[in-house]
Amino acid sequence: MTEQTDVVHLNEIKRMIPHRYPFLLVDRVERIVLGESAVGIKNVTANEPHFNGHFPSKAVMPGVMIVEALAQTAAVMVVKTLDLIDKDMLVYFMTVDKCKFRRIVEPGDVLELHVQKIKARQKMWKFEGRGIVDGELACECEFAAMLADG
Repeated sequence: MTEQTDVVHLNEIKRMIPHRYPFLLVDRVERIVLGESAVGIKNVTANEPHFNGHFPSKAVMPGVMIVEALAQTAAVMVVKTLDLIDKDMLVYFMTVDKCKFRRIVEPGDVLELHVQKIKARQKMWKFEGRGIVDGELACECEFAAMLADG
């Protein structure tokens, strides 16, 4: 497939996936190889609502939010690949497997969201995802998702 070199900024991401504050977890997608991979960016900030309770004495980004950010990055890649922008498509989780957390992600971190397609069949896609902070692996997992009309 073809590399998409233009950065996908927040306004375009919002045309691709339905998520909104406080659940939109991708600030931009820096690199897309159509049909194959993408690298998204999540700037982790102290004012995100989950930090009020997770944890009050030491803010830690919940692992499920990291996995969701990986899935949102994958959804942007799929929508761009299939040219579905503004098409009112939803992407639903089907599975999360082999998930491991390797380091804490906290306010001030820049979380790189690396996703790689493992396989795709029509509307079902499977990915390998890695969350990286300062060159260190924070999270790794495999996940599958399905496209559906919105």
